[in-house]
Order: sequence, then C-alpha cells, then structure tokens
Amino acid sequence: MSSSEAHRSRKALAALVGFLARGTATVRSTANRQRPATVELVRGDATARKVDARIFKAALERGLIVVDPARAQSAQTAQACTATPEGRAALKRWLSDPESAFQDQHRTLAPGSDPDHGALRINQDESPLAALARIRGRGGALFLEPAQVEAGERLRADFTRGQMQPSLGQSWEPVRTGRQPGLAGGAADLTDSAMAARLRVDAAMADVGPELSGVLLDVCCFLKRLSEVERERQWPARSAKLMLRTALAALARHYAMPSRKVRRQPAPPPHVP
Repeated sequence: MSSSEAHRSRKALAALVGFLARGTATVRSTANRQRPATVELVRGDATARKVDARIFKAALERGLIVVDPARAQSAQTAQACTATPEGRAALKRWLSDPESAFQDQHRTLAPGSDPDHGALRINQDESPLAALARIRGRGGALFLEPAQVEAGERLRADFTRGQMQPSLGQSWEPVRTGRQPGLAGGAADLTDSAMAARLRVDAAMADVGPELSGVLLDVCCFLKRLSEVERERQWPARSAKLMLRTALAALARHYAMPSRKVRRQPAPPPHVP
C-alpha cells in the first residue's frame, strides 16, 4: 500500500470512528452491482452515513469498532455498532499533531490564557486543579473561582518555563534564583524568558507569603495530590483543600494587582529660581 493510499485509508477509518464516537448506530448492509457494497450507519439522532464495506471490515478487524449482537434490533438488518476505547484513542492520535500524537491520546487539553504568553493549552488530566474546578458546594457555587484556577495554571506555566523542576535525588528549595557566578545551572545559563519566569514565581510567592506559598508549590507546580500534601505536612484530613483555596485566592489577587494599578505621572522637578 502506498503512502497516499494509507493516508486515505486512515482518513476513512477516522471518519468512521468519529461518527460512531458520537453515538451508537444501527447497521444496514447495502449492495449495488454498479459499485462496491457499502454499510449504512444510522445513529440515534437520525444522522446517517454510508461507509465502504472494506473500511467497515478493517475497522472491525483492528478493534476500532464493535458490533453488539445483544443490542441488535433485528438479527439481519439492524445490529448496534459503537466505537471501542481503542478506536477512540486511535482517533485522538490521528487528529493530533504528528509530533505529539502519542501524548495527546493520553491527555485532555483545554484552552487557557496567560497575560505574558497569550493562549495556552492546559492538560486537565495532569492538573490537580481540573478536578477541584468542577466541584460545587451545597448552594451550587463552584468551589474554585475561574480566576483562582487560572492563577494556579499561570503559576505552573511560569514554574515550568523557569526550569525550576528538581532533578531526581536532589533536595530542592523553591524560590531560589541566584547562584554563584560560574557554576553550571546558575542564572547565567538561563535564557531571558526562563529567568523572567523565575522572577515572576519569586514575586508571586513573596506576595502570597510563606504560610500559603508551600501548598501552591506542592499542588500547582509539583502536582501533588491533596492527601499527599496533608500526609507530608501532617495536616488534618480535608484541610489541604481549604488551604489551597485560600492560597489560590491570594495568588489571584497578586496576578490581578498590575491591572488595578494606576500609573502615576512623575512629579515635576522643583522650581529653582
């Protein structure tokens, strides 16, 4: 099979899996002497699609889709067909950027923004804040405000850009950017953008204060679970969630401060007679 044929086959398979990923469909085989046999799929929302029988068979053989006889409406004319988890993973990989296809099928990306760097993509499967952002209280209000979640993700982005992740086996102290001149890994080895990111992390942690900065670093930057934070810090059960919300509120205020500041005009020089 040539590369162009392989590309067309993969595109057809992706279209088939994508159609079934949006809902289970009934299957009806059709045949016509003037053209190859096709398979007609009809979803529950009445959307129909005709697929080449060879593509349908290939998807079945590869485990991308499955026909469920137990849900068949008629043994001969209407079997239920749906996409398998393997098919959904393959579809996600095919629709991803070729250079990050494997990673993208194992993560859920959501759009975000950063005042310093513009649009961002946030991995909701990695971020501990993603699950907390969906929690609602008794009154229906969100446990974390959107500004608090955005502040935590912005801190993590700067932490990553500043190359502040610890090496394995090292004892790392956060928020330390200065080193002796000439030592490898010091400030002289950082790019301007990495150094700027470190300074932003320093400023944020200093503004939040030592009482709350630790939980922000643990959860937002080191991606620790709340139960792990409570165990390491010997906090009572379920207290880390409340401490994190308080810390994120302070962090959100820190990031909002520059937009609220009014630039003052410089005072005129004193008049000298």
